[in-house]
Amino acid sequence: MVEVVMEGITKKFGDVVAAEDINLKIEDGEFFTLLGPSGCGKTTTMRIIAGLEHPDEGRVLFDGKDVTPLPSFKRNTGMVFQNYALWPHMKVYNNVAYGLSIKKLPKAEIRDRVHDALELVKLGGLGDRFPSQLSGGQQQRVALARVLVVNPAVLLLDEPLSNLDAKLRVEMREEIKELQKRFKITTIYVTHDQEEAMTISDRMAIQNYGVVRQVGTPSEVYYTPQDLFIATFIGRGALLEGVVHALDDKTRVKVDDQIICGVDSSKRLREGDKVACVMRPENFILTEPGEPSNVLEGVVEWTAFIGPYKEVKLRVDGNMIMVDTPPDAKTPLGEKLRVYIPHSDTIILPMGEKA
Repeated sequence: MVEVVMEGITKKFGDVVAAEDINLKIEDGEFFTLLGPSGCGKTTTMRIIAGLEHPDEGRVLFDGKDVTPLPSFKRNTGMVFQNYALWPHMKVYNNVAYGLSIKKLPKAEIRDRVHDALELVKLGGLGDRFPSQLSGGQQQRVALARVLVVNPAVLLLDEPLSNLDAKLRVEMREEIKELQKRFKITTIYVTHDQEEAMTISDRMAIQNYGVVRQVGTPSEVYYTPQDLFIATFIGRGALLEGVVHALDDKTRVKVDDQIICGVDSSKRLREGDKVACVMRPENFILTEPGEPSNVLEGVVEWTAFIGPYKEVKLRVDGNMIMVDTPPDAKTPLGEKLRVYIPHSDTIILPMGEKA
């Protein structure tokens, strides 16, 4: 297994900065995700690790060794692409065996390793089929088997589940995580799907416009976002804009005629700063809690039954907030509703770029 380090990586395509001064350390055996909107530079970052792109500045190290000058085939990485990149004229067996054949391994060893790889991804007995005879999920498993069969030191997955339906995406991400844990392969995963990243990652880096905005565990990124882009990109949330009124035991923000108290997630606010109060729908409750809380009252504009909860859109002094309530809560349209959110669940961040 390998520790991957990126030091000062910058890559430009003309005037477009795809990666800007990226410094990352991915631990040996870690499942690390590059998360961000389309065009943010995450795939370029992965391709630099793979050796498919060369940085304009900086270097890539595997276990302390500078691999920046090395071509991709000398880095012992395995990459699963978004479109699977299977050879359509080759049967499944030959697709999986391709990398081993290039290495000119004995036929008996190739046969055994391909057999084991196909069994591993639950495709045993399908080696004689062509890719066109498989479902999307099965094709993705073939692509995964083709990479795992060569025993890569680093596994790279670029939006590998984006072409699958929702149910199959959930199944495949669980299987990928299980395989990664079993083999302890250093894995770098690219996705724009926040839920997918939160579910599968040990740690993640949030990227936008080529810049890594925050690195942390899913819970760190979710509960202590470092800027407004991250807070609005990860999870759902309402924003109430205001001005920092006081900084004492907690951050107090003047929003219209009300004081909202919360937590300065960025740790860099000053009195008078323009800020946004981020409130996640799942943190609202309908009865006054036994801890210090903000109280909001508004008119119910819209409701939607989701199953385990009901989404309620509430208009509060010209602002619209989303609140999750119990599915059987009485929230008639046009009626007033009072909700509470603990100070500890109210995130205060400087105004800036949103997702």
